[in-house]
Amino acid sequence: MAEPPRPGPARADHLTVPLPVLGAGPATPPSPRRPGHGLTARAVGVTCAVALVSVLVTAIVAVPLVARGVERRSQEALAAQARLTAEVLRFRLDRGRTADEERLIQQLRAQGIDAYLIRQGTPDRAGLPAPVVQRVGQGRNFSGRRLVDGRPALVEARALRNGSGVVLASPVNDGFWRQVLIVLWFPLLAGLAAGIAAGLFLARRLARPIRNAATAAARLSAGDRAVRVPVEEPEEVADLARALNGLAAALATSEGRQREFLLSVSHELRTPLTAIRGYAEALADGVIGPDQAPRTGQTMLAEAEHLDRLVSDLLALARLEAADFPLEPVRVDLGRLAADAAQTWQARCAAVQVEFRADLPTGPVVAYTDPGRIRQVVDGLLENALRVVPPGAPVVLAVRVAGTGPTAGGTIEVRDGGPGFTDDDLAVAFERGALHQRYRGVRKVGSGLGLALAAGLVRRLGGTITAGHAPEGGARFTVELPERGPVLRPSASGRG
Repeated sequence: MAEPPRPGPARADHLTVPLPVLGAGPATPPSPRRPGHGLTARAVGVTCAVALVSVLVTAIVAVPLVARGVERRSQEALAAQARLTAEVLRFRLDRGRTADEERLIQQLRAQGIDAYLIRQGTPDRAGLPAPVVQRVGQGRNFSGRRLVDGRPALVEARALRNGSGVVLASPVNDGFWRQVLIVLWFPLLAGLAAGIAAGLFLARRLARPIRNAATAAARLSAGDRAVRVPVEEPEEVADLARALNGLAAALATSEGRQREFLLSVSHELRTPLTAIRGYAEALADGVIGPDQAPRTGQTMLAEAEHLDRLVSDLLALARLEAADFPLEPVRVDLGRLAADAAQTWQARCAAVQVEFRADLPTGPVVAYTDPGRIRQVVDGLLENALRVVPPGAPVVLAVRVAGTGPTAGGTIEVRDGGPGFTDDDLAVAFERGALHQRYRGVRKVGSGLGLALAAGLVRRLGGTITAGHAPEGGARFTVELPERGPVLRPSASGRG
């Protein structure tokens, strides 16, 4: 039986997050609405309250103004009556009380006006304020508000000859305030109605896009990734719609990548399993003779190791975001750590005719990190480089101080002279399976997990990792680590 081809491990890798379950669970049913607790009801209530307060403030300001206006018009009307009465009685007061005077007084009383006749400084009946009587007796007119017969009244006095005169008094009573309310009630009611109408319009205008967003969110939770929310003003509502639309697009993209990743991982798992099963069946059927047994055992062992590495990477990715992921950060000399790695990789590169170079500093480069985990990152990056670099091309491991300060931390760089990446590749270099999907069948690839695992480890160690173009012509991966802690820990949600 011919030995089946062995799948090569990968250069490409994906994001450092645990695998989510594809698809959506049952949508959370909306909570029952309570009357009066909706946005529309609250907006209407607020605007009605604002309108009512506005009406009250307007009334407080307007009532005195209207009252003064009504009083001024009443005073002017009473003054006109007083002038007319004085003209009629100018030459009759000296003759004693006549029938004409009685008729005139009765007509004024029918209009709610009390008429007082003063003859030679003496009023015909009590009730007039003494200062008004004295003023008329002195031949002077009077216009204003005074107490007449114990009640407030508008008073108009007109002096005639020989200390005589006419005084008209119009009591200020509830009818006066009724006039004020008659003038004000319609504008105030119109203002309140306008406030209620504006509240209804505003509430419906604001509630509609929010209800649309809530409906869209419910559809998203039910698994509908094609839902989109129309972008409407005001700007805050438009921002909400854009955020929901972006979330829907991101979820669709993420789930698409997850499906591709699962297909890729399934393929990677199936390949070594198929080889192991094929050799096991051949051994069971006696197809493989004793002379081929050692070679077959070595092949099955290699495939089992490949399968073990893949499963280990998957488990590491799943645990990476967990709170109990083990980290033991200490102060580490990155130069010494890189020198130890160089001794191992020098021989491995030489075995496949690849030039290995170590660019190490003369002094210590101290960083606060977990030496075992950061060595795992370095080995993973070098493994990726060695997989794609052709014979004669270089692989470089470099260490330098991250900045100019004494506490700047350190930088580890892995460069190679392989085929490298495009700018589009760099944008997704650390996403699970992205590069694996692009280059499967084009170049040697692995499980698609290595770079994602490296990125997750570096992030948990409080550092950063970036991908770029190397001066040697291939890819460059740069890891920056802090000089001192603390190392980043996962949040309460379980994410680092």
